[in-house]
Amino acid sequence: MITIAIANQKGGVGKTTTAINLATAMAAVGWRTLLIDLDPQGNASTGLGIGAVARDFTSYDLLLGEAELPRCTLNTDVPDLMLVPGTVDLSGAEVELVSGDRRTHRLRDALTDAPYDVCFIDCPPSLGLLTLNALVAADSLLVPLQCEFFALEGLSQLMQTVEQVKTRFNPPLVIVGIVLTMYDRRNRLTEQVADDVRETLGELVFEEVIPRNVRLSEAPSHGLPALIYDHHCAGSRAYMNLARELIGRIGAKETA
Repeated sequence: MITIAIANQKGGVGKTTTAINLATAMAAVGWRTLLIDLDPQGNASTGLGIGAVARDFTSYDLLLGEAELPRCTLNTDVPDLMLVPGTVDLSGAEVELVSGDRRTHRLRDALTDAPYDVCFIDCPPSLGLLTLNALVAADSLLVPLQCEFFALEGLSQLMQTVEQVKTRFNPPLVIVGIVLTMYDRRNRLTEQVADDVRETLGELVFEEVIPRNVRLSEAPSHGLPALIYDHHCAGSRAYMNLARELIGRIGAKETA
């Protein structure tokens, strides 16, 4: 299983939207896909139509060792896409894990021998113990980066954290790519930021950009990925293209 953490300590950059729609796109092209909602807000779960009453066992139980992966996993309306939901209980997990054994490796241990082709982890907007567990469990990191003036400011801190994780816990961890989100071609500043990011980070930046799109914003309120809510909208097309580009970077799925 290929495990990809989707992280940026800055909030509102499109992490959850990217997690939901990339996971849906990968499932749509035949990858057995798992999405883990590791954000106490639980937005990825809501965005896939999983209400609070359906979240009997969650990523909190998985991290605390109170339930194993199969018990925490729920079907979604998307074929080949499974979800480990998140709840506000995750807010207390950081405190509870501090004194526990293997506190940074709980998620990695829980995903051993998971029967999926790819796993996406939707991280909270922080660099705390939840995100650290995701980075230790992951093979690679995907960073959504909003096209705004301060976009690169927080990225350097995230890069430093990645280097520390590689040194101390997970040497194979790589950054699979940075995706520019909330891209508005009508805004000259957007173009300037995108040019600066590409000049600084080069080939790390995906060619595909995710536009500002009303349908992307509407879809979660209907409990649907944008790819199902409106398959033909600009946002959906962008995420399908991004998924193709991602597959090109991580390699084609092995077939029996």
